[in-house]
Amino acid sequence: MKLVWPSAKLLQAVAGASLRAYHHVTRSVLPLLLEQYSKHSQSSQRRTILEMLLGFLELQQKWGHVEEDESTLLSLRAPVCSVVFSALTDPSVQLQLVGIKALTVLGSLQGFLSPSDLELVVDHLIHLALREEDSQSSEAAMEAAGSLAPVYPKVFSGRMVPRLEEELQSEREQESSRDHCSLRQRCLQALAAVSTHTSIVRETVPVLLQHLWKVHKGSEAGNAQDIVSVCQSLHRVALQCQQDAEGCWYYHQTVVPCLLAMAVQAAMQESTHPLLGKALLEEEVLAAMVPVISAATTHLSPELAAQSVSHVVPLFLDGEVSFLPQNSFPCSFQPFEDGECLEAQRRLVALLMALVCSLPRNVAIPQQERLLRELLALSCSCNCPFTATTAAKCFAGLVNKHPAGQQLDEILQLAVNRMEPSLAEGPRRTQALTLLLWVTKALVLRYHPLSSHLTDKLLGLLGDAELGPAVADGFSLLMAKSPDVLHKGCHADVRIMFRQRFFTDNVPKLVQGFYKAGPDVKANYLKGLSHVLNHLPKPVLVTELPTLLSLLLEALSCSDHVVQLSTLSCLQPLLLEAPQIMSLHIDTLVTKFLSLTSSPTMAVRIAALRCAHALTSLPTTVLLPYKARVIRALAKPLDDKKRLVRKEAVAARGEWFLLGSPGR
Repeated sequence: MKLVWPSAKLLQAVAGASLRAYHHVTRSVLPLLLEQYSKHSQSSQRRTILEMLLGFLELQQKWGHVEEDESTLLSLRAPVCSVVFSALTDPSVQLQLVGIKALTVLGSLQGFLSPSDLELVVDHLIHLALREEDSQSSEAAMEAAGSLAPVYPKVFSGRMVPRLEEELQSEREQESSRDHCSLRQRCLQALAAVSTHTSIVRETVPVLLQHLWKVHKGSEAGNAQDIVSVCQSLHRVALQCQQDAEGCWYYHQTVVPCLLAMAVQAAMQESTHPLLGKALLEEEVLAAMVPVISAATTHLSPELAAQSVSHVVPLFLDGEVSFLPQNSFPCSFQPFEDGECLEAQRRLVALLMALVCSLPRNVAIPQQERLLRELLALSCSCNCPFTATTAAKCFAGLVNKHPAGQQLDEILQLAVNRMEPSLAEGPRRTQALTLLLWVTKALVLRYHPLSSHLTDKLLGLLGDAELGPAVADGFSLLMAKSPDVLHKGCHADVRIMFRQRFFTDNVPKLVQGFYKAGPDVKANYLKGLSHVLNHLPKPVLVTELPTLLSLLLEALSCSDHVVQLSTLSCLQPLLLEAPQIMSLHIDTLVTKFLSLTSSPTMAVRIAALRCAHALTSLPTTVLLPYKARVIRALAKPLDDKKRLVRKEAVAARGEWFLLGSPGR
């Protein structure tokens, strides 16, 4: 067994040289491997033999389809399948995983598996995906099903999907114990994983939607997590459909109206039946629906996207529900009207945002100016933070794509006129700040001239005692990639190097503001600066390091753990990329890092230990005077109550022990 691996590798290298060599080697080797597999009963030995067999199977993939009379593999179909199927039923998880890989390769070989073999393949994959206790085997089986489904769509849609639907139905009828919830979750994941061909998508999507309707209507209506699980599966299917125009349109016109209909129905019932459908209005559920609708929209052709938005915008502006399935609602849908009873309806603006902010830029949005005004009013006046934020994001997403010109200038001026008085005083300063941040981000991304005015407004608010900390955190929002709007995946106007431009224009102002600010608000400027630097490409940051390093070191003394964490995250890569500059401040760096290893915040302790570890990349001559001191100080976090902290302490202290050793 010791010589098996090197022998197999040499033979595989020879077999990979040419088709003729492959036939010659496999004619001798494959029967031998199959014989060895049956002789050895231990799972570890069988795994080794199967891995070698897998190497030869993958070479058959390389040479492609071959004639039946030439292929040794075809003549050994029955014993090869028997070996692979036996691996799938073995108790050893590692052997199962190799068996699943081998099964995927066999399935990709054209004409290798017989119809009866294919049925067995599907049965094994279903069992592993749903019943196997180990999550690794379950996930690998789902991935294998996704890989093989496009090759054998009829087999998977005719055998696997009905079995999964049956399991889901039986689980829904069982009591909602922990085991049943886990199995239901796996059924939903398996349905999504196998949806890699349009014909299968047409089978799985109705099953997922039917399950969603029953959860929404039935006694389980309060279980928000179950609805989130279905939405996660629908999202995966949407991503898998995106490259196929026919599948993408089928998915969009089937799923989007259904989700909107359920949400609208739940919002209208909120006033009369508070418990019925309330789960659909929870933030986590609406947040899970957003990526489903967005992924279903981003890859539509302009013509089909225009057709879809022509229904959705009138739904929100005029209550036009005729295109929704099961559209006999008890009252009218008016999310932009005033009234406390409409609060539930206003929350659905998140779903409007998901669709209109994911459209290609060349798709005209009907009644866009009216829609922008309604969103602006809602974002400034709504008391619900979730609704106000989603309205602000939707407004910003539309502004970012709006063609330049008088109409855009007018709507932006209207927004500024609404924001500035609200920011100055009143009960809705937070809503006004949220809108300011999102509009600023929308304009910064597209280099709009007004962005500098709005950024200056934010810089001024850093000195505000009430809003200052939130403004400082807002600089992270300006620089980071947003998951649902204002990114390239949803066709936003994102200019190249916008972060570098923002840095050049605004960091000098941040530094100047820090030195002028009073002691009670200095932390806001440091936090804002650390957020900007954290999202800046490291090569750019290295060039600016000499002027900023003293300020970063001062930020480590700030009592705010968010500032400390951001600064440490910023400094760690710089220790590796700019060792000469950092060496000049070694005394301060060692002192600060060791001090922060005792921070009450676990994340700060971990980041400080990682920085102490990164210090060892500096020149050895600079570090040696500090070696004994650091090793002593790092003994304390070895006894930290958190395992992750202890792990980092061991790694850092070990590197410091080895400092100056021969060969280092």
